[in-house]
Amino acid sequence: MKLTSLRIITKDIQQSVAFYEKAIGLTAQWYTEDFAELSASSITLAIGSTRTMKMFGENLTGSTGGKNSIIEFLVANVDDEYERIKEMTTDIIQQPTTMPWGNRSLLFCDPDGNLINFFTPVSVEAIKKFS
Repeated sequence: MKLTSLRIITKDIQQSVAFYEKAIGLTAQWYTEDFAELSASSITLAIGSTRTMKMFGENLTGSTGGKNSIIEFLVANVDDEYERIKEMTTDIIQQPTTMPWGNRSLLFCDPDGNLINFFTPVSVEAIKKFS
């Protein structure tokens, strides 16, 4: 089994796609007005409008953002990314902080309230894990 994609459902797909294009520096591939993907070498971030959820079932149309999961991106320098991200959003949950497991992390929210973590390994063990 291979995890290939993570999909975010949003009420405002134009706003969300623009946010992620700017945040992660990729250009979205639009397939319909309700569905786009941003593809990286390791995974694809798919973004769908709430209308796409009707295809899966009638009671799945909400988009509330989640605080019980975190979308994580490995970045070269989390402190540099913080300077860029704080210009995009005021919804910073945690400024760059070195975590006990050896990653320096920046936690913020996308326009729908989903948690995003940009992190850079800084301890010897964490660096080994991601090299």
